[in-house]
Amino acid sequence: MAGKREEARDERRGVVISDGWPGYNLDLFTYPQHYYGDLNHVLIPHGVIMDRTEKLAKDIMNDIGCCDIMVLCMLKGSYKFCVDLVENLKNISRNSDTFVSMKVDFIRPKSYKNDQSLDDMQISGGDDFSELAGKNVLIVEDIVGSGRTMKSLLGKIEKYKPNMIKVASLLVKRSPGSDGFQPDYIGFEIPDLFVVGYALHYNEYFQDLNHICVISEQGKVKYRV
Repeated sequence: MAGKREEARDERRGVVISDGWPGYNLDLFTYPQHYYGDLNHVLIPHGVIMDRTEKLAKDIMNDIGCCDIMVLCMLKGSYKFCVDLVENLKNISRNSDTFVSMKVDFIRPKSYKNDQSLDDMQISGGDDFSELAGKNVLIVEDIVGSGRTMKSLLGKIEKYKPNMIKVASLLVKRSPGSDGFQPDYIGFEIPDLFVVGYALHYNEYFQDLNHICVISEQGKVKYRV
């Protein structure tokens, strides 16, 4: 069974960013100036994301690096995290005595419109989950909030009886609506904020932003659909 639905142990919560954390001043970093006024602050700088991703790759290889892995990337927000994570996994494999084969496939759920979660998750791509039967599956997600999106996906995949399913999420949001689902591997646990950058988007904007930032109210209005 993927994830842990009981309360996660502290070491499994990843880097915990407290509710009172003020973040970093935008003036301390470079970022696309067409987003001037659209962001409140930098929550997680790009370099910190890279270091944490490298450590997650080591943890994953220590746990399941004895077998081939089928990586399932949740588009669109997860693609940068997935690329960096898989590259780290491959680097570890290349420098170890045991070669681990990794195949990457993609699925695109849509669970947000503007900054509101949708009641019904919409999925496109990756329809033939029968190929996952008997495989060791690593689902790579950008952010887990309520947990409904992941639980819905896991329910679909588990019907095809994969050998194992693990979930790696860059972010877990402390959302009031959370059902308690926790991924197996967590990069950062963050407050209940709407974040963008590092491929996390708001109506397709901010994907060219390398840092993870908190969007401003001006940004939400400017790019609302």
